[in-house]
Amino acid sequence: MPEDGVRLNKFISESGVASRRAADRMVEDGRVAINGRTASLGDKIHEGDRVEVDGKPIRKVRKEVILAFNKPRGVTCTADPGDPDNVVDFIGYPERIYSVGRLDKYSQGLLLMTNNGELAYRIMRSRGEHEKEYVVKVDRPVTERFLQGMASGVPLDDGVVTKKCQVEKLSEHEFRIVLRQGLNRQIRRMCDHFDYRVERLKRIRVVNIELGDLKAGEYRDLTDAEREELLRRLGMD
Repeated sequence: MPEDGVRLNKFISESGVASRRAADRMVEDGRVAINGRTASLGDKIHEGDRVEVDGKPIRKVRKEVILAFNKPRGVTCTADPGDPDNVVDFIGYPERIYSVGRLDKYSQGLLLMTNNGELAYRIMRSRGEHEKEYVVKVDRPVTERFLQGMASGVPLDDGVVTKKCQVEKLSEHEFRIVLRQGLNRQIRRMCDHFDYRVERLKRIRVVNIELGDLKAGEYRDLTDAEREELLRRLGMD
């Protein structure tokens, strides 16, 4: 551990308990203690410090888990045990993991699962602009006007305009799209703007990790080469 310490939210994320953002909320809610005192945002952890969340001690995980999972339709990207369709129970992995970002319940495809909160934070932060690639089937023929409109930036219902992106026609009703941001239900809302309805949405790549021929409902460990390249692109090598 560095002599000047590690930021509390980073320490919590590396323990596998939560992402940095969620860790900050835990601190704000008074759920985190350092050496018996209630923690504050911006606190740093030093060698020998005892950190507790909800009264239970935590420590940095030793084994780093990064999985590529082909999420089926109907599975929700939450660890909430109150949701019978939550992804953590669906996978049933023997260690505590959580999803990196989200795919809405009715979308399918590549979802990274990890116990590395720092990795999750690096991928999800918007300013990182890490690529995510999708294949989308819609209810009407894909036109050149539609493709140009999707690629140029789309005003959404909340006033946000999406960033320019890559869009390519694959067949009469299918297109490929590469995004560098992750707004809630972004592709569906972009299509809605042009009066297109999404019939199937499948994510096939996150940064350098590709879905490949992984079957729906199955997961695999990243290869050493995939892991090294992913961490390099995220500035974590």
